[in-house]
Amino acid sequence: MQNTPLTLLILNGKGAGNEELRAAVTTLREEGFDVAVRVTWEKGDGERYVQEAVALQATTVVAGGGDGTINEIATALAALPAGQRPVLGILPLGTANDFATSVGIPAEMEPALRLAIVGKQTAIDLACVNGDRYFINMATGGFGTRITTETPEKLKSALGGVSYFIHGLMRVDALKPDSCEISGPDFHWQGDALVIGIGNGRQAGGGQKLCPEALINDGQLNLSIVTAQELLPTLLHSLTRDDENPNIVSAQLTSLAIRSPNEMTFNLDGEPLTGSEFTIEVMPGALNCRLPPQCALLA
Repeated sequence: MQNTPLTLLILNGKGAGNEELRAAVTTLREEGFDVAVRVTWEKGDGERYVQEAVALQATTVVAGGGDGTINEIATALAALPAGQRPVLGILPLGTANDFATSVGIPAEMEPALRLAIVGKQTAIDLACVNGDRYFINMATGGFGTRITTETPEKLKSALGGVSYFIHGLMRVDALKPDSCEISGPDFHWQGDALVIGIGNGRQAGGGQKLCPEALINDGQLNLSIVTAQELLPTLLHSLTRDDENPNIVSAQLTSLAIRSPNEMTFNLDGEPLTGSEFTIEVMPGALNCRLPPQCALLA
């Protein structure tokens, strides 16, 4: 294989010692694929490596890490002019890997890396928050956000995505709803929300399907608001029954505004953003991403 296009693999530092990944990179290089590896150490490295990928004329940038790493790389790609933007590939190396899991990226390193390099590229949506922050998977507010930001690293390392749910059960006594107003085209809601999910993707917090109908290429965001005063029965209802849940308000919107008299924190793919006003809008077809052929999140 001669003159193969360059792929730049940007690895979160936590995954740099993964032996299965090292073997996968070696295998693909031996097959003739041009794979360069960069490892992030601190905030800003991902953006710098994306700029380097453009300078090297890489056709694909692979984000190797969890949802936060994918967010960092997707955000850096979105800032580029469309004509210079490499295709995004995904290598799941995080704790929860919510986006990678829901779109069907293989958990094994070699098939995941192969898909990231040679898979068919598909245009997917991105969501923009307050004009300068982004999420590719989901923004969560309320109780779910407090759980994902407070779950101890040791618990995450030991139990993976289940750790968020366990930590959540431990904290149910500390529930406080967020009072807010949410509005969008032909939509208005005001009240106390325990959990808010704004989904480009379907799940967050280690597998909780807050927006089970979301698609990543339909030009829409899916909104789910858990309004119940008792979170645990509501969660159990949503996990065990298929009928409409009276404690969940749902909508599909191209944009929405959230206002609260108090400060709220939203998790954008695991990256916290605090404020009292948020404007969120979908960016249709903002990125090209290599996804499995039967990806369940494509329209």
